[in-house]
Amino acid sequence: MTTSISAKIGALSLESPVIPASGVWPYAPEFWREPKLNGIGALCTKAISLEPRRGNRGVRVWETPSGVLNSIGLQNCGVREFSERYAELVKSSPRPVIANVVMERPHQTQETLRVLEDMEGIAAAELNISCPNVDGEGMAWGVACGSAAEAVRAARKIWRGPLWVKMTPQAADPAAVAQAVEAEGADAVVCANTWLGMSIDMASGKPAFDRVVAGLSGPAIFPLALRMVWQTAGAVSIPVIGCGGVTTAADCMGMILAGASAVEVGSAFFNNIGVGETICAGLPELVARYKAERISELVGFARKR
Repeated sequence: MTTSISAKIGALSLESPVIPASGVWPYAPEFWREPKLNGIGALCTKAISLEPRRGNRGVRVWETPSGVLNSIGLQNCGVREFSERYAELVKSSPRPVIANVVMERPHQTQETLRVLEDMEGIAAAELNISCPNVDGEGMAWGVACGSAAEAVRAARKIWRGPLWVKMTPQAADPAAVAQAVEAEGADAVVCANTWLGMSIDMASGKPAFDRVVAGLSGPAIFPLALRMVWQTAGAVSIPVIGCGGVTTAADCMGMILAGASAVEVGSAFFNNIGVGETICAGLPELVARYKAERISELVGFARKR
């Protein structure tokens, strides 16, 4: 019996449930073809904003026990340069490409989406209402139902394709936020972005980051992300993509059993660029353990009584 690990997110079909999270996968052409893509179901771009961003000053990455703190600050070349520099890379990609779009002021994000609408090869937009590393926007859009709904409403005035919403774990009621974005036309939700944390530099006795707080990712947050997937999947009818601390095939399967249709993997790629292939290699045995032929049959299996 052949075990299928293909995933489906709405109308989008993926060869595997593993997607590199935004900010992880390089734009170097060799990473956009085999064998680098083994085990990868789709590619997610780095954050894209209307205008170029230099990112945050000072320390940007700080290792912690079982995790990494980052304060990149959405550094990117801006959507116009992105659409010129990477048009051929996106168009020729053998995997679906998800464009991670920074939620700025509504008119700015709408202009970003207008430019992306004209690019060939983008399978979905991932609206980032959850970045913890910028001031005055970012996760502020995702912490409450009203602002999250406003963000999706603005995006939907322009973007006609599949729209994913990347949520923040800093929301007081993630399930309610997910319901709010679903009501405004989101096709899927990603649970979630990084958790807020900080570190003290023992050499200086001061916060390691100029902004004091930063985003925590890695294995340390997996139980938190899994809980958020469980809560959210029980509240909405649209697909959920689990994100946070996924490192192994068991982590991936845990997300799926809790209700995720696929997973995004971030920090694990820094340790092993082939972790997508490693995760996928372990999935067939886990699928067979639950007497299934397809991993898609097991979405939400743990919720069934």
